[in-house]
Amino acid sequence: MAEHERRDAEAGGDAAAAAATHTSNMQRVKVYRLADGGKWDDQGTGHVSIEYIEGSKELGLTVLDEEDNETLLVHNITSDDIYRKQEETIISWRDHEAATDLALSFQEAAGCSYIWEHICDIQRNLQFSNLGALEVGPRQASESLEASRIMHSNDDSFRSANGEFRELPPVELSNLPFILKTVLEGGITDQIRVAELITQDRDFFPKLVDIFRTCEDLENLDDLHMIFKLVKGIILLNSPLIFDKIFSDEFILDIIGALEYDPEVPRVQKHRAFLKDHVVFKEAIHIENVSVVSKIHQTYRIGYLKDVILPRILDDATLASLNTMIHTNNASVISLLKDDALFIRQLFARMRSSDISMESKRELVLFLHEFCTLSKSLPLVQQLRLFRDLSGEGVFEIISDVLQSHDRKIVSAGTDILILFLNQDPNLLRSYIVQQEGLLGLLVKGMVTDFGEEMHCQFLEILRILMDSFTMSGAHRDVIIEIFYERHLDYLVDVIASSCPPRSISRSTSNFVGAGRNGEGHRIKPEILLNVCELLCFCVVHHPYKIKCNFLMNNAIEKILALTRRRERFLVVAAVRFMRTIISRNDEHLIRHVVKFNLLKPIIEAFVENGDRYNMLHSGVLELLEYMRKENIKTLVIYVIESFWDQLAKFEHLGCIQGFKLKYQQSAEPRLNVSVPDMRKKAEQRGLEKEEEDYFNEDSDEEDSGNGRRAKHAQNQHTKAKVPNGSEADNLEGASRPKSAGLVDYDDDDDEDFNPPPKEPAKPSEDDVPLNIATVKRRPVNAVDGKHADGEGRKRQKIETRISCAKITAVTSIASKHTDLQNKHAPHSPTASTSSTEANGVLREHGTNSEEHQHSVEASRQAGGDCIKDVGSMSTEKAVNTTNPSDSEPYSVR
Repeated sequence: MAEHERRDAEAGGDAAAAAATHTSNMQRVKVYRLADGGKWDDQGTGHVSIEYIEGSKELGLTVLDEEDNETLLVHNITSDDIYRKQEETIISWRDHEAATDLALSFQEAAGCSYIWEHICDIQRNLQFSNLGALEVGPRQASESLEASRIMHSNDDSFRSANGEFRELPPVELSNLPFILKTVLEGGITDQIRVAELITQDRDFFPKLVDIFRTCEDLENLDDLHMIFKLVKGIILLNSPLIFDKIFSDEFILDIIGALEYDPEVPRVQKHRAFLKDHVVFKEAIHIENVSVVSKIHQTYRIGYLKDVILPRILDDATLASLNTMIHTNNASVISLLKDDALFIRQLFARMRSSDISMESKRELVLFLHEFCTLSKSLPLVQQLRLFRDLSGEGVFEIISDVLQSHDRKIVSAGTDILILFLNQDPNLLRSYIVQQEGLLGLLVKGMVTDFGEEMHCQFLEILRILMDSFTMSGAHRDVIIEIFYERHLDYLVDVIASSCPPRSISRSTSNFVGAGRNGEGHRIKPEILLNVCELLCFCVVHHPYKIKCNFLMNNAIEKILALTRRRERFLVVAAVRFMRTIISRNDEHLIRHVVKFNLLKPIIEAFVENGDRYNMLHSGVLELLEYMRKENIKTLVIYVIESFWDQLAKFEHLGCIQGFKLKYQQSAEPRLNVSVPDMRKKAEQRGLEKEEEDYFNEDSDEEDSGNGRRAKHAQNQHTKAKVPNGSEADNLEGASRPKSAGLVDYDDDDDEDFNPPPKEPAKPSEDDVPLNIATVKRRPVNAVDGKHADGEGRKRQKIETRISCAKITAVTSIASKHTDLQNKHAPHSPTASTSSTEANGVLREHGTNSEEHQHSVEASRQAGGDCIKDVGSMSTEKAVNTTNPSDSEPYSVR
């Protein structure tokens, strides 16, 4: 037994020693002082305690050296907010007496937490001037440090064995510091439990309100500050049940009164006076339901507390809960009112009455606006049912009357109501407009009327939703579009045209404000014109066929592009955007219309006038040209370059302009190949068929057919003289002689603009080889019926030739030597003899003198120019005129 007792005593001694060692470790700290160089100097290691300072009744921090028990630090704890806890083991502060920063570094985090909590308690007691409220006596840390740490988290008086709060202390002035500490410093679990205890205690808020009233009567600011912190902490518990109590009519004003005493605000706020004296509840129409009125008051006060009293204090979670309460109250109010059929009928009856004053009507419209706005709190099905009921009661008739008012505020409310209806169900308003067209006219007129505050944007939004082709269905679609385009589109276009200066006035020097035919142009703001242009762009996208017909018949595009003459740059950009929208439709008729009426001219002129300034106008026009290039709209590409290249040439350094010109060259190349073909290339591409080669190898009596050829040649010359370009004559002859492949007779069109330089016959170029024509052998032709003697069909005749303007020059030198021989042949027709060059290449007659020879050379040069110009219009028949080296006689082969 003795042995057992001895062992227990030893065990107890070991336990006590271990506890003492643990407590000592919790107390063990290092003291640091901030030196002038910004470094922390170690002042020594010791043990810290909180006790009364010798010779004073105030508590302070004392650190004794662990080796010789000398005092390392004595600090008087103050109520000033100078203490900071860093991480888990450091407490620092600014010591005003020592004029330096001090810090305690603890060996264990538990010791740091204990000292920090006691510092906070002492500050709170000093602030509340009530040191007896919380028992913090001059205990020695070495005696009760561990026990005090446990008591801080597990108070035996109000906690159960598992650490959960069993109850709150009675709501008395002396217990408020402990309640405040519990509310502010507890964990999430403790806060949830505290919120439950507060809601379960029916006397909590009545007693708290009584304490507040007592302190306010005694003007005890310290206690009032503490009550402010307690009420703020209770609100931050974010409990819906607590919100229901504090926002009730019984406690709300006192709660707001407690929140007037914010210790961080030097002056006491007057929230209750404002709510009582300045906030007036107006009833446009009397509400009989008391519950509805109570909900309305409560909602306003919650919003006031959220937005005015505690905006910088509320956290996100609490703010979301308050918004939810407001949303729920709004839904409850609207639901109760909409189910009251008598209330709705009375509301619309008063709004239709002609006996009410303008002020009463204004209040009714604003009430209806708020009623429709708050209906968004209802579920979607109930919202739709409500709007249908209001439509059945005649709400659109009321709005039509409101839009004719001169009061901007109620007009704005009316447009807001229409937008709410359109967002919910656009067909409700469309059905009304189909029956009553006047409302659409009021909307169009309102769009160009200056109501201020950018209300024209609301009219624009209404019209866009009304005519949105993607949401329209049934008969409403066609009817509403027809009404708008027949009665209102021209009006909007005229508004733009009348608000822009005429062409004779320069944009840079114009002071023109706008003069419309109805006199309204002077009062139309540029912002309104911008919205009208936006609406027209919307119509181009959604109603392409309908608006195209209007544009083509009325030339409305040119009127709208008058915006380019305005001095406001954003209106010029709007005009460019409008043209971009039209071109993006890629409609052939609209594109031809643009080209025909030169509608891109004002756009290009505005771009050129803008110069090298890099702005929206510059980018907009370049993007328009880039779109034409990428979409390969050849008609517009060719039109722009051929019409405006002189103006755009100075912007050729821009990559967009370079690409646009390159696209033009690619688009124009096929046209050039058709108008001015390469004769040599075409001659090389033409191959002779086998039967033609066989035919050329056969013998023919050229002498027998010579007279017939010359007679035929003269007849052809007479016919060609009557048709300038020769194409029609060739076609007629080809039609009468099917499958004829004779050579084409070149036309005799003069081209005064084209005069190629003369070629020297003595030094021909590499390509100017002598003109060699194979001897053509022909079968004899029956002069009576024009058919071949053997009865077979006349074979197609082709001669591969190489013709160039230089060759014609070479022919001229040979022809001048045989002038006498040419005069002996069959005479030409009067028309052919008077022309400068014949269509089939026969040269005019030359004299033997040098003057006539020189004249012949000039005629040949002119014929060379005509050759280039007329080759594009030649027919499938080919005619070649040259000089036969055997008899020096020009002839034609047909």
